[in-house]
Amino acid sequence: MHPHDPSSIPRREALLATMAGIGLSSFAFEPVHASRAAAPAEADARRSSPKRYKMKKSINLWAFPYPQLMNLRECMQLAKDAGFDGIELNYDLENDLSPKGTAKNFAAIRRMADEIGIEISGLCSFLFWPYPLSSNDPAKRNRGIELAGMIAQAAADMGVENVLVVPGAVHIPWRDDHEPVPNDVCDERAKNAIGQLVKKAEKTKTYLNMENIFFNGYLMTPMEMNQFVDSFGSPYIQVHFDTGNISMFQHAEHWATILGKRTKNVHLKEFTKKGTDYSLETFRPLLDGTTNWPAVTDALEKVGYEGYLTFEYFHPYQHYPEALVWQTSDSLDRILGRK
Repeated sequence: MHPHDPSSIPRREALLATMAGIGLSSFAFEPVHASRAAAPAEADARRSSPKRYKMKKSINLWAFPYPQLMNLRECMQLAKDAGFDGIELNYDLENDLSPKGTAKNFAAIRRMADEIGIEISGLCSFLFWPYPLSSNDPAKRNRGIELAGMIAQAAADMGVENVLVVPGAVHIPWRDDHEPVPNDVCDERAKNAIGQLVKKAEKTKTYLNMENIFFNGYLMTPMEMNQFVDSFGSPYIQVHFDTGNISMFQHAEHWATILGKRTKNVHLKEFTKKGTDYSLETFRPLLDGTTNWPAVTDALEKVGYEGYLTFEYFHPYQHYPEALVWQTSDSLDRILGRK
């Protein structure tokens, strides 16, 4: 053989020469020893929370184009496909959950959720605004108490334990049909209304969770909320903590610590302190605001909260509305350290 005939080069040397030509290391085809194995990737705080939290991901139905473009089953399935553990449903006068529904209808919704494999994290409603429990109009006030009881019963029929309740309002800035109520009168009427509802809640084991609003001028501090909730002496009167509703002048991580174990359910609403429009328009998609999410999740973890974090947003995307749902799921994964 000729000394420069390629066929005379040993196979290993030929292989090494080829790998060198395409930039591969000779280690590429050798066994990986334990000492040389790649170390696990370190947590990167630019990507997501370095800490993994036990709280569960949920999303409110208001973030979906329901019922205009999607029916209830499609919304539930989309939430499941996007990786949510639960979905919060809304009770209204004209939808799948309404006074027209029966126990059979509500049980069927629960079965549908079970078939899809998604939990129902709670029930919510806008009906506390046209029918405030503290209204100066006795007819509105009584209708509000009636509707609150119906929402709680629907939850019981569905085997859902959490019901959001707005106990009263001094002022409702987005409605022009609400006469302002003096603070002390609002407090008296709110306590009277919840007092009427608590016995049935205890019987059905349904939690009536008081929501902090701020915009309504009532229960403006966590200490006031604690005092209100504790005044009933019932384990079925608790708190639905909304991170965004107090973020105009206060901080969600402070509330979470002071509310402590009273928090039974949580709304995540992103808020920006950079804006000047103090309305529903100040709420943003998650992570597009000024909320200190690491501080909020740490505070919730320290008080032992492991329940739902429910994204609440009132503006489904006009085009490709699925995008908001998937984006929110991704943001929650990062907040909870799941990425």
